[in-house]
This record gives sequence, structure tokens and C-alpha cells, in this order.
Amino acid sequence: MRVFVTGATGALGRHLVPALVTEGHEVTATTRTPAKAEGLRAAGAAPVILDGLNRDAVIAEVLAAAPDVIVHEMTALASMRSLRNPDKVFATTNALRTQGTDNLLAAAAQAGTRRVVAQSYVSANARTGNLVKTEDDPVDADPVPGARQALAAIRHVEETVPRAAQEGIVLRYGSFYGPGASDVLLDVVRKRQWPLIGGGTGIWSFIEITDAAAATLAAVSNGAPGVYNIADSDPAPAAEWLPYLAGLLGAKPPLRVPVWLGRLLAGEFIVAQMTSARGSSNEKARKELGWEPRFASWREGFRAWVSG
Repeated sequence: MRVFVTGATGALGRHLVPALVTEGHEVTATTRTPAKAEGLRAAGAAPVILDGLNRDAVIAEVLAAAPDVIVHEMTALASMRSLRNPDKVFATTNALRTQGTDNLLAAAAQAGTRRVVAQSYVSANARTGNLVKTEDDPVDADPVPGARQALAAIRHVEETVPRAAQEGIVLRYGSFYGPGASDVLLDVVRKRQWPLIGGGTGIWSFIEITDAAAATLAAVSNGAPGVYNIADSDPAPAAEWLPYLAGLLGAKPPLRVPVWLGRLLAGEFIVAQMTSARGSSNEKARKELGWEPRFASWREGFRAWVSG
């Protein structure tokens, strides 16, 4: 098939584009950075320099490529050392998830593109009730201050893509790690700059980056319209995964701080993630996309990441 991949030089796109080419798809791949075009060409894709917020340009390039499938991976997450104010950090990403999504959907309608696969994130899970959520569970109705625009942007993707595209699929990814993804996490854990806040009871769902790319590749051809959790099979509290990662790195155990101090040091969003976040079940994706994560647990995935 002809596949149009936006955000193709991001953490996931760098693995997805070669996988699509290997599967025999004809890939048009976009980047905002001209210097990265040659890398896309070397991977076997036709590179396009594109600003996803430029509606006319998006429509023109999609019409030129005439894709069967659009894969929307546009984000702007280059620097994420501080998440004290997520709405400020994610401002451009929020625009790409709202205006950028609308631009791609308009282009898909004009080009007759039947399938649109778009990126979302598990932080939309409600922070009450069951510790592990399915796609049928409600999203967070009361996001923490400073993250409301980010959650609204995620909800826009999840509500708009399945409704507007002929075959609209949203992939709600767990927290990325692995080659080229979240390397900043390793640095801050080594330096004991990521403390355990409160009891570390927040449940995290992780996905190794090549496993996320494999799930995205599967969604290009498989699955009914709707939302899919793309995570490993081992949701775990911060009190388990953070000390484990520190141990793999040969670092001292993470510092432990009370919630009130966590708010002062890291802000409300990180406190919520560390104390009240909920994990995600991958059962639907495994069943309906025909996908299995290579790393069923972050435990083996972290070991491979750190040793690599």
C-alpha cells in the first residue's frame, strides 16, 4: 500500500519507516527538518519537508502522494526534562494533535484515503477505580492543573479520528523507552533526580519503542476503527519499576519524598503520575491487531535497553 507517515523522524518513526519499507509498502515520510530528509531517503522512503500546522501544505502533499493509509506521529517532544507545566512543554504537540490532526483528516477526505492511524497516550486514563484500564473505561474527567490542554488535545484525537476517517484508528501508547526514546530518563535516574513520591503507587504502562513501531505497522493493515492501548503486559507501580531501573544502571536507590515535597520539586502532574496514575490493558490490541510485544514486561525490556 501507499503509506503517508508524518513525524517520520521522531522516536517511533525512525523504526516504523524501515519496517514499512521492508513489508513492501510505498512510503512517503515527512519531517520538519530539511537536514533529516536524506536519512528518510536512505531508509527507502520518499521524503517531504512539511509543517503539519500548514493546512494547505498538508493537503497538497497528501493529494500528491495519494496514500491508502496516513500514519499521524507528529509531536514536538525534543526537550522534556521538566514537566512542572505540561501544557507549556506540550504546547506545539497539543497544536499538532488538534489542528494538525484536523489538517490530516481534511487531506484524507480530499484524497480518498480510507485509513488514518493516529498517536495518543495512556495519560488520558481516569485516575480512579480499577488499577488497569481498558479502552472502554472513561478518560480522566478532572485532569491536574497545568495538564488540561494536553488532555484535551489527546481527547480530540481519540474522539475525532474514529469519527471522521473511513477507518480511523487511535493508538494509545504507553510510556516509550528503548533505542532513541526517553534517554533522559536514564540520566535523571542515574543522578537520583527522579524521586519516589509518596508511596509510588501510580501504575505505569510502558512500551518498548520497537514494539510500539511493530504495533503501528500492524494497525496499518489490521483492526477495526477505534482506540487501542499499545503497552506491554506488565503494568506496574512506580515503587517497582523505578528502583529496578536504578539497580540496572548501578545507581543508588531513588530518593523518597512525601507528596507535599514532591509538589514543590516536580509539580502536580508528576505527583499524579507517581501516586495515582492507572495502567492500561493491551488485550484488545493483541487480539484485534494480531500483535504481540517482543518485550512482554518492562523488566526484560529495561535490561535490553540498559545493556544496549
